[in-house]
Amino acid sequence: MKQYDVAVIGGGPAGYLAAERASEAGLCTLLVEKREVGGVCLNEGCIPTKTLLYSGKLYEYASGEGKTFGVTCKDAQLHHEEVVKRKETVIKTLVGGVSAALKRKKADVFYADASIRKETQGFVISCESNEFLAKTVILATGSEPVIPGIPGVSEGILDGSVLTSREILDLKEIPKELVIVGAGVIGIEMAAYFNIAGSRVTVVEMLEQAGGPIDKDAAEVLQKELEKKGIRFHMKSRVCDVSNNTALVGQDGKQIKLPYDKLLMCVGRKAVTDVPGLTELGVYTERGAIVTDERCQTNIPGLYAAGDVNGKYMLAHVAYREAEVAVNNIIGIADWMDYSAIPGVIYTQPEVSFAGLTEQQARDTGMDIQIKKVTINMSGRHIAEHGMSEGFCKLVIDRKKQIIVGASLVSAYASEIIYAVTLMIQNKIPLESIRRSVFPHPTVCEIIREAVFS
Repeated sequence: MKQYDVAVIGGGPAGYLAAERASEAGLCTLLVEKREVGGVCLNEGCIPTKTLLYSGKLYEYASGEGKTFGVTCKDAQLHHEEVVKRKETVIKTLVGGVSAALKRKKADVFYADASIRKETQGFVISCESNEFLAKTVILATGSEPVIPGIPGVSEGILDGSVLTSREILDLKEIPKELVIVGAGVIGIEMAAYFNIAGSRVTVVEMLEQAGGPIDKDAAEVLQKELEKKGIRFHMKSRVCDVSNNTALVGQDGKQIKLPYDKLLMCVGRKAVTDVPGLTELGVYTERGAIVTDERCQTNIPGLYAAGDVNGKYMLAHVAYREAEVAVNNIIGIADWMDYSAIPGVIYTQPEVSFAGLTEQQARDTGMDIQIKKVTINMSGRHIAEHGMSEGFCKLVIDRKKQIIVGASLVSAYASEIIYAVTLMIQNKIPLESIRRSVFPHPTVCEIIREAVFS
């Protein structure tokens, strides 16, 4: 039985980065993955969706969308089948890059389902007819779409009329009528792309705002901008049945029927914890996810969990950092997770980004806060490149400490700007220090300075 210092189960962002970092530290490392390295992020999530959305944005620019900026393009067309082909090329390139990095760092990769058991010498990882012994284990099995028990869903998945976020990325033709159940990040981004590509898109959401737990002001602008583009929303509504290509929706005590060619079910994701042997180990779980402390350790000595499987933040960038924290603690470097300033992005047009606390979350803590909010139209570059907009930069300030505790941005390039505010929040940089910082001009990131001075 071959012995390893660390075995990683799952080859997504948390898993492959953990394997890389462990190998770099000189640990004999095994990575077990049942499909492709890269996980959901590279194969059916972050990267493929951004590839589609970028093509959609290019088409919007080329077709004018009411703003030609002195440039016209005759008969601009979006060829969805070509977009999908390019998506596959991008995935293949990046997955190949991850595989090459693992090989270069001398991590052993085994493609199979894994089970785990504890013995005196360590953990035994079983893969098909092979068994490996590891001193420590990092669980990085990720997450999968939640499939609700709504009548008609199971039958729709079988006949292809009901899709999850995995299948919709492989559609070769644009559905004429697309109903999306769930207005979280995945639902909103898919609504944005397929609306551009030619679908008549209807979004059904149980909550009263789109975009998940983002700032209320950001959610309002986001929904308004998408509605301008033709996307229909049914908020505070519940899907009761999806039989016969028709969604039966309960709204305000009434029922409405929404016919569809395809229905995208994206009501959330759940941690994948069905690794044989975990239950026998006695691993603590909560709401279906593995419980970990700030060092990404479980209640079992030598067993760590990083990424979506711990249910804290189902985001690839959080998974990366959790992987590093787990490996650092394994090799004896004290390290811990700081969840106070986790950035998030919705890659629509305009983009929405956020970090730290929303205004409501800050108020709920009882903190004495001050809100600094300025229109994105104070950015000369934003007007030059995108015209007037309803976007904004909103900062939540701890009035006593005079530091930023939360931020929301609705603008072009918001995804690239939020990192700066994340650093300010995480490092508790005083407002006075930010005011003394020099921001490049003309840039959209200057809006942070405008907000701080407002």
